[in-house]
Amino acid sequence: MVRYRRNFLPGGTFFFTVTLDDRRSSALVDHASLLHAAFRKTRSERPFDLDAIVVLPDHLHAIMTLPEGDADFSDRWRRIKSAFTRGVVATGVPLSRDHRGEYPLWQKRFWEHTIRDERDFERCADYIHFNPVKHRLVSSPSDWPFSSLHRYARAGVLPRDWGGSGEADGANFGERAD
Repeated sequence: MVRYRRNFLPGGTFFFTVTLDDRRSSALVDHASLLHAAFRKTRSERPFDLDAIVVLPDHLHAIMTLPEGDADFSDRWRRIKSAFTRGVVATGVPLSRDHRGEYPLWQKRFWEHTIRDERDFERCADYIHFNPVKHRLVSSPSDWPFSSLHRYARAGVLPRDWGGSGEADGANFGERAD
């Protein structure tokens, strides 16, 4: 088995990709309010800043900053996933259990990247905000309702029509451009 190495940087900022086990599922957008509640509950128990996020039908991307002296992003994702799963089950959605009695709604692991600097942060945030267009869910990032792009626009960080005129189509968001 592959041994994954995580970069546990106290107070660090990280880009994550977290995916449902069934890539054909739309549970994340179908139950967006439950996902929001899972994030809110986890943040009240284990604080963190959610710097950017996009929720797609079967996966999400997020940038999270942990408090000084705290490097435990894994526990936060465990709590978010568990709270969301419990919420979905409580709605009566039929989910089967695996051989351990668990609901296999999520993939076991997640992908994480430590944000190195401001340029890296901007590239990852742009990747997040443009992702619904990349997956052909909308033609403009501002058309996707489950994105922190709307918060960025309200704060004046990005224009409301960011990425909507095609200027971002060739961008290398999130990938290394070293």
